[in-house]
Amino acid sequence: MQVSPAPCSAWLTDGAADASPHGLQADGVLPGGPLPGGTANRGLVIRVGETVIRPTAPCRHATHALLAHLSVVGFDGAPRVLAVSAATEMLTYIGGQAAVPPLPVDTLTDAALVSVAELLRRYHLAAASFDPAGYRWPRPIPARFRTGLVSHNDVHPANLVFRDGRAVALIDFDLAGPGSAAWDFAAAARSWAPLQDDQDIADSRQGRALERFRIFVQASGLTRAERRHVAEMVIANHDWTYAIVTEAATAGHQGFADHWRSVAEPAARARHWCQRHQRDLLAAAR
Repeated sequence: MQVSPAPCSAWLTDGAADASPHGLQADGVLPGGPLPGGTANRGLVIRVGETVIRPTAPCRHATHALLAHLSVVGFDGAPRVLAVSAATEMLTYIGGQAAVPPLPVDTLTDAALVSVAELLRRYHLAAASFDPAGYRWPRPIPARFRTGLVSHNDVHPANLVFRDGRAVALIDFDLAGPGSAAWDFAAAARSWAPLQDDQDIADSRQGRALERFRIFVQASGLTRAERRHVAEMVIANHDWTYAIVTEAATAGHQGFADHWRSVAEPAARARHWCQRHQRDLLAAAR
């Protein structure tokens, strides 16, 4: 079977996330409280000791094969799958702090930004030897932006774990699928530069979007042509991301509906900002 261009599933209703993670426990150890962050699985990701219990990944066969490959090749910046049931999966817990709002000050430094680029580069090197054929993946990214590499596709702050101001791990691979390194860097830049209107940036990054974008892509290890592709992909990445959000919200998923209500206006301003600064982004990516 070839890689399917159609999503294997999606979080289109709350029913997709109704399965309680309490069904998979570790030898009678009661789950703790839900971990912070999350939209599709809001409130359903539970830490139990050194493990995490969460609803099974929508495209679990593909996602679990990718995570197994990362473990085999020695990439330590992703969780490992320990057990799976019909509704839940148990993963290793990665110590550190997920970058959930309000973002800790030590995640906003230029050094932290460079560490995100370095982590992504390490992930892409590890994933490069993984063959995505034979699996069905989530919503595909636009064909013109795919190279065959399985990219993470959801590199927003809550999906990164930090220790001492450095990004050390990627989590939540539910949207991973055939894409490209440049696509991941475009996704990350949108959140981490961030590529937004200044009125929506309330921390030390305000007024520095283009400067931080340049720092980020220069730390990526990408070629000059690939860095240019990052700048060219920003708006398409924005549209792809919010199509997932709005379609799920329209279909009745409460987590996505709540999220969209909170971000719709700043997201529109961010898209307009990226359009106005397209030439500046291309120049910064040189």
